[in-house]
Amino acid sequence: MMSILIVLTSNDKMGNSGKATGVWLEEFLAPYYVFTDKGIPVELATPKGGAVPIDPASVAAIEDSALYKRYKNDSRVQQLMQDTVVLKKTFATGHDAIFYPGGHGPLWDLRYDEHSIKLIQDFWNNGKIVAAVCHAGCVLLDVNTPEGTPLVKGKKLTCFSDEEEKAVAYEEVVPYLVETELRNKGALLSKAGNWEEHVVIDGKLITGQNPASSEKVALALVDMLKR
Repeated sequence: MMSILIVLTSNDKMGNSGKATGVWLEEFLAPYYVFTDKGIPVELATPKGGAVPIDPASVAAIEDSALYKRYKNDSRVQQLMQDTVVLKKTFATGHDAIFYPGGHGPLWDLRYDEHSIKLIQDFWNNGKIVAAVCHAGCVLLDVNTPEGTPLVKGKKLTCFSDEEEKAVAYEEVVPYLVETELRNKGALLSKAGNWEEHVVIDGKLITGQNPASSEKVALALVDMLKR
C-alpha cells in the first residue's frame, strides 16, 4: 500500500513582525484531496505535533471556493490538522513520498529542522519522491547529498519567486528570499509569471511555484507513485 508523509509547519508568526502565518491552506488541501481521493493513505506531521497553524490570509483567499466548502464539511481532515504527529517520531520507512505544503511558516522552522533535513535525505537516498510547493522549497536549502554537496545543486526546480514575494510586500518581512537562496545553492530554477501555475519535475524531485501549482504537484506525485 502506497503512503505519503505530509510535513507542515508549526510556526504561526512571521518573525518579530507581529504578522500571523502558518500553512497556506490551499497548498495543503488541494494535494490532500488528490491523495485521499485516489485512496492513498497520508500521515500528517509537524515539528511540534498537534494543531497546524493556518495562515489567515490563505483562508480569505479560498473561502468562497468548493475546496474550502469541502474542508469545512470534512470533520476528518479538521481533526487530522489538530492531531498531527511530532515530526521526530516519523520515518521514511513505511512511506513512498514526502510532501511539503508552503505558506510563510516553513521559512522559520522547517528549513532548519534537523529531523526534516534527515527525512528528506532518507527519502532521497532511498529513491523515494520528495515534493514541495511554494515557500516550502526552503526545506531543501540545508539538505546535502551523501557526498556533502547541496541536494539542489544542478537540480531543476521552482519555488515562490522573488517577484511574487515583492508583489505581496513581504520581501522585508521574510528572513530570506527562497528563490535567491536556492539559486545561491546552485539550483537550476525556473519560474512562470506571478500566480501562474508552474511545476518542475527532476527525477524524483517535484516542485511547484505557488498555490496555483499545488494540485498539479500532487497529481504529478501520484502519477510518479503509480509508475
